[in-house]
Amino acid sequence: MQPVEVARAGTCKHSGFAIMYKPSHRRSFPSDLCPISAVVLMLFAGASAHAATQEIEDTLVAEVQFNDAFLQPGSGGKIDISRFSKGNIAAPGQYRAGLFVNEIWLGRTEVTMRQIGNDKANVQPCVDRAQLERMGVDLTKLSPQALEKLGSGECVTMPQLVPDATASYDNGELRLDVSVPQAYMMRNARGYVESKFWDEGVNAAKLQYNANVYHSDNLGQSYTQSYAGITAGVNVGPWRLTHMGSYTHSDATGSQYQAMQTNVKRAIAPINSQLTLGDGFTDGTLFDSVGYRGVQIASDDRMYPESLRGYAPTVRGIASTNARVQIRQNGNIIYETTVQPGAFEINDLYATGYGGDLEVTVTEANGSVHVSKVPYAAAVTSLRPGVTRYSMTAGQYRSTGAHIRPFMFQGTVQHGFSNMVTGYGGAVLSENYVAAMGGASLNTNWGAIGLDVTQARTQLQNQADRSGQSYRLTYSKMVAPTSTNLTLAAYRYSTSGYLGLSNAMALRDLDERAIPQGMTGIQRGRLQVTMNQALPQGWGNFYLMGSTQDYWNRSGRDTQFSVGYSNYYKRISYGVTAAREFNLNENKWVNRVMLTVGIPLGKTARAPISVTSVQHDSNGTLSLRESVSGALGDDSSLTYGLNASRISGRGNSNNTSAGANVAYTTPFTMLNGSVSKGNNYTQASAGLSGGIVAYAGGVAFSPVMGETMVIVEAKDAGGARLANGAGLRVDPWGHAVVANVIPFSRNMIEIDPKGLASGIEFKSTTQYVAPTAGAVSVVKFDTEDKGPQIVIRSKRADGKPLPFGATVLDASGKEVGVVAQGSKILASLKENNGELIVKWGDGPASSCRLAYHLDLSRAPKGETSTVDGLPCTPQGIGTAMGEPQRTRPVL
Repeated sequence: MQPVEVARAGTCKHSGFAIMYKPSHRRSFPSDLCPISAVVLMLFAGASAHAATQEIEDTLVAEVQFNDAFLQPGSGGKIDISRFSKGNIAAPGQYRAGLFVNEIWLGRTEVTMRQIGNDKANVQPCVDRAQLERMGVDLTKLSPQALEKLGSGECVTMPQLVPDATASYDNGELRLDVSVPQAYMMRNARGYVESKFWDEGVNAAKLQYNANVYHSDNLGQSYTQSYAGITAGVNVGPWRLTHMGSYTHSDATGSQYQAMQTNVKRAIAPINSQLTLGDGFTDGTLFDSVGYRGVQIASDDRMYPESLRGYAPTVRGIASTNARVQIRQNGNIIYETTVQPGAFEINDLYATGYGGDLEVTVTEANGSVHVSKVPYAAAVTSLRPGVTRYSMTAGQYRSTGAHIRPFMFQGTVQHGFSNMVTGYGGAVLSENYVAAMGGASLNTNWGAIGLDVTQARTQLQNQADRSGQSYRLTYSKMVAPTSTNLTLAAYRYSTSGYLGLSNAMALRDLDERAIPQGMTGIQRGRLQVTMNQALPQGWGNFYLMGSTQDYWNRSGRDTQFSVGYSNYYKRISYGVTAAREFNLNENKWVNRVMLTVGIPLGKTARAPISVTSVQHDSNGTLSLRESVSGALGDDSSLTYGLNASRISGRGNSNNTSAGANVAYTTPFTMLNGSVSKGNNYTQASAGLSGGIVAYAGGVAFSPVMGETMVIVEAKDAGGARLANGAGLRVDPWGHAVVANVIPFSRNMIEIDPKGLASGIEFKSTTQYVAPTAGAVSVVKFDTEDKGPQIVIRSKRADGKPLPFGATVLDASGKEVGVVAQGSKILASLKENNGELIVKWGDGPASSCRLAYHLDLSRAPKGETSTVDGLPCTPQGIGTAMGEPQRTRPVL
């Protein structure tokens, strides 16, 4: 192995690992050996960890040293490559860039770059107190000298303030990367975005639509129905006005528009809450969810960092030294950190549902290991210690099934007292109705247990008043030895006089209208179970979902369930499902059993899949169904399906049918259609869905819409793909809509320049944004049109080729290209007429000029064009050999 000088600051990757290193001193290494590999060899050779770490510093230099013997320009002459020894140095000035601290995005910030000393290459970012606070640096841990520098008004760099801290500005990606030792950082939860950096978005109007036309001919009778559902809204500052409605038209009933709900919402950041005015629904965590028209203010869990949402216990312990703490769940490491000597607390674990107890391993610096366990099984009502969730709703009761609209108030509160106990309670008040409840959930070694009781009283005009209680017991547990995940087991028992708000209002409605039959189906007991069972490796998975309930005022029991088993054999999937469900057409319960087998018809990622299913039910009906589905296009924008079925049994004389469906996603909308034909019917449907957003920057269309969205602005980037959605591309006007972004969280918006016209370049391809709920945020990707890419075959006046790697400049001195192999110039040109300067060193003898006269309008869009025979003459000399100037063809 021949030694080569490793010399550039950056990231060194080897064997799947990466280490960030800083330039220091020059040292030689084998050409196929990364510096980190050399450090590993030193450790194996017995060197100390300190010496090995020092070797990383000592092996890297501030400038890259290239061996120009590998560049053989031949008669083209020697080329000066010293300019490649420096990094991407930014000029002093003010920049707007993304701020990354310890590789975590914190938003966009103003970056001031200043030259340090007389070295023009030493341009560093300056920081001030406000920026340090935004970075999360604990100012109380800075030295008095550092604090004094902050107040001096001079340019202060990160290493001058915090030992071992660095700040690096990437001029190409427009991002400032700051590295700060954890000891100098304030303790914030993972995924934390400070509320002052949330983006309320721009003023905008938005419309989401879903339209469909369905037609069928059955036994000679024709039927057509049209449907259009809309969600329209207007954003003004932090306020979100939303209206939801639907329009239907059929031959039998005519046209009808139904307004479902209209409301105004806004976030209230100081109390992590959401305010709703108008129509809405109450939270169904403690009481049954009901509709209202009025006002609601309630906690919004989305405003908390992702690592604080849902329930996860707080892990506490004591470390004797600087110790490593690992937290495992079911054998998987879900958290790891280093703690200082003394008591420690970890309170930002991500919620992992009902996944099993936590194993906490503390490894001390002296090698001693301590292991403890923390129970982890969360009931629906469990909260983290110290967390409070509340909801208050006041207004008019709203239900399509009742004619009365009484006033109602509902208030609920939950509070996590410790890892073990969460308490909760609430009350509902309405005209002639009152209910109160209280309860607690316990996180124990035997699972999560929740127990609560609700007392309710209903007053009626023409019947006796009703009063009763409802008791609810919930349980969840991950049984690690058998990998049984009992996600939810709940039992509710209600006395005969108990009514929930919905049932009470329905009974009051019937009572006030003097309808004698009253309520049917007053629930007495209900058992609900959801369970998942992972079998040993290779044996598949089993699940069970079911419920059963009985009633006070009618006989019988309603039982429904779904139980299934699934597995794979090589590339073939198969499964068996049994279910009991209620058939509305026949008004009775039906049991079904189905076997399904899926086989991919090819080995490529977009190969179609064949699915065969056989189903038998308790009516004696046997059905066989075969379907083939797949996707086409680079973005899988076209999906299709073919199906055929045969049904036999009682009431079915071997009915056969066949059908097809297709869906296509465009940058503007999503189109779908289907056709099918059976023994006695034919059917066809067509539909489209998508959304429109109008704002000060124009109008943008999207095939998919959500509550919160981001408009991407990228001038001249029509056709560029966005990684945030299948088939999502920038439209010809430079817009794209990224739907369903996560509110109050960091969302990465990434654009792929592949497919752009030649000469269009992005200054940055990745940006981050943290919008509030319902916001329409705008993210701009700056582009530069450098003109068509032209390959010019040229030589110097003496016939010699141009030096490989020489720089090509335009008349203003801006770099527009480089000399490639074979004396070919690859340049981006904007003007039909101009002059290029080719430089391969210092002095007039190491440069020449090339005059061109082209018709760039003939250059094929998106392709590289070629021009032959343009000479490069020495500086100060006219066109070589007296050749007349003429317009060259663009090939």
